[in-house]
Amino acid sequence: MRLFMAMLYTETNTFADIPAGWAAFREGGYSRGEASAAPDTPLGVLLAEWRRLAEADGCTVIEGAAAMAQPAGRTVRPVYEALRDQILEDLRAAGPVDMVLFNLHGSMAAEGYDDCEGDLLAAARAVVGPKAIIGAELDLHCNVSEAMLASADALVAYKEYPHVDELERGRELYALCRDAALGRVRPRTGVFDCRMISLWRTTEEPMRGFVRRMQALEGRDGVLSVSFGHGFPWSDVADVTSRIWVITDDDQDKADRLARELAEEIYAVREQTRPWSLDVEAALDRALACDGLAVLADVADNPGGGAASDSTFILKACLDRGLRDVAIGCLWDPQAVALCQEAGVGARFNLRVGGKMGPASGSPVDLTVTVRAIQADHAQTGLGDTHTPMGPSAWIEADGIDIVLNSRREQVFSPDAFTSIGVDLASRRIVAVKSTQHFHAAFADIAEAVIYVATPGAIAPDFAAIPYTKRDGVFWPRQPDPLRLGPAA
Repeated sequence: MRLFMAMLYTETNTFADIPAGWAAFREGGYSRGEASAAPDTPLGVLLAEWRRLAEADGCTVIEGAAAMAQPAGRTVRPVYEALRDQILEDLRAAGPVDMVLFNLHGSMAAEGYDDCEGDLLAAARAVVGPKAIIGAELDLHCNVSEAMLASADALVAYKEYPHVDELERGRELYALCRDAALGRVRPRTGVFDCRMISLWRTTEEPMRGFVRRMQALEGRDGVLSVSFGHGFPWSDVADVTSRIWVITDDDQDKADRLARELAEEIYAVREQTRPWSLDVEAALDRALACDGLAVLADVADNPGGGAASDSTFILKACLDRGLRDVAIGCLWDPQAVALCQEAGVGARFNLRVGGKMGPASGSPVDLTVTVRAIQADHAQTGLGDTHTPMGPSAWIEADGIDIVLNSRREQVFSPDAFTSIGVDLASRRIVAVKSTQHFHAAFADIAEAVIYVATPGAIAPDFAAIPYTKRDGVFWPRQPDPLRLGPAA
């Protein structure tokens, strides 16, 4: 068999003011046919696994372009079209193929394109024809569209948030598509729109149990795959919603029935799954009541959702209270990093920090800082133990508060975002991280308490108030029962 694989991956916050252009994709990762040679990077990890599996099965592997960018606003139109066309050019040059696998996000939008994945998959189908099997792995924050479903034979989404199961889902997609290409199975997909817009933390019940429920169904009675696409709420597109989809072996009725059954199950516990968060002052009160380390998640300023990662609301609150033994990171402030590099380690000087990208960032804070450390190539451990660069970075200290500044916008995944530049978290009472949930995988074991903080920001978790213009308002939580199933649901 002949396998073609490629990657185009970014999450688009259509309300964000940060455009995604060539610089964003070069910084995030770009390769023309060689991404799988770097399996320890976010760009190459999944493609390397697909190559390993396919070559073990005796397949010929043709690798196309791969590109990814940090979540931001809409991708610049010529950039999206060029990246799409490179993938399609590589696909045409590959000649006849039996299987096409894509690593996609599922919520990418560009200028003039609300559904980049649907556009790419439809174009790929036009190239390979109806017989080749097309599969795509998606982030669970995908807004799955009819175009995506119509063009692909199999879509498989992550089940976990934080996304610790990328490789596991990738192996499932490969096996499903391989078996389909060999004629062992005939995938049929049933989909149900849950009409809910929210975030679902799979580290907490009842979501932990729901993930186990989906997994228990797979591999039995003709059920090949079950996915819950949570949707990406900050997408002003017609397809923004949460969806359940089920893939069966040639049984459309079962796929449709089970998709609806599972959707009604998660819908019935919608209030119990509503993500909780505290305002800044209440969060600090709770943190100060802890005997051990309290981790505060600045959920509204997560660069992994397209935010700037330079808001100052938690920093100012800590300063106003005179708190010490606090670490905050990572604030995206390339200009401040450059000034720290110029001043040098040990320098003490006045520095304006954060608050640069607009109202959602708050006001800049003027501090007298001491530069404790500088790293020209700071990095952290990302999901799946991938090497995740942070760019030139600086550790500064002001009035007992340690701040890690980075010049490459990236959310915090791991404690080594702090410790590898010298910040000792064991001696801190509070650490505030720019992340919504992915930090949880590595921080939960060292924290006495994890506290979600709803500051003002670009991705504030008030889902009912998101100002959509391209979809109707019939969704929870804007309406209490949009499916009209009543309290018995």
